[in-house]
Amino acid sequence: MSLNLTKTFLLVCSIIFIDQSTKYLAVKFLAPDGTINLLPFLNLVYVENKGSAFGMFKFLGSEFFIFIAIIVTFFLIYMYLKDSKNWFIYSIIFAGALGNTIDRVVYGHVVDFIDLYIGKFHWPAFNVADSAITVGLILFLYKSLKK
Repeated sequence: MSLNLTKTFLLVCSIIFIDQSTKYLAVKFLAPDGTINLLPFLNLVYVENKGSAFGMFKFLGSEFFIFIAIIVTFFLIYMYLKDSKNWFIYSIIFAGALGNTIDRVVYGHVVDFIDLYIGKFHWPAFNVADSAITVGLILFLYKSLKK
C-alpha cells in the first residue's frame, strides 16, 4: 500500500470516527430539545437535518442525497487517482460526505449539533462532517485558483 493511500485511509477513518462519535453524543445527551451553552458564541444543540447544507432541499429526501453522495464518492476517487498529490483535500471531503451519508442511512437524516452565533444571528447548525467538507472545498478552491 502506498504511503498516500495509508495516510488517506487513516485520515478518513479518523474523521468518520470523530464525526460519528460526536453525533452519537449529541443524540444521547441533546435529543430531542437539549441545548448546552459552552461559550458566548457557541451552543451544542440537537438538529435533525433532512436536507442539504443549511437544511435546503429537504423535500428531495434522504435517498436523493445518498445517491448524490455515491456520485461524489466516485468523482473523488477519480480525482484522487488523477491528482494524488492533493490526497488530503479529497480525503477530508470524502470523509465528510461519508459521515453524513452514514447518518442518512442510519437515522434518515443528518445529525447537526454545533450552533455558532453572534447576538441573535445563528449560523445554521452543523457537524464535524460538514466542517471537513467545508475545509476541503476551501482548500480545493484555493489550490485551483492558485494555479
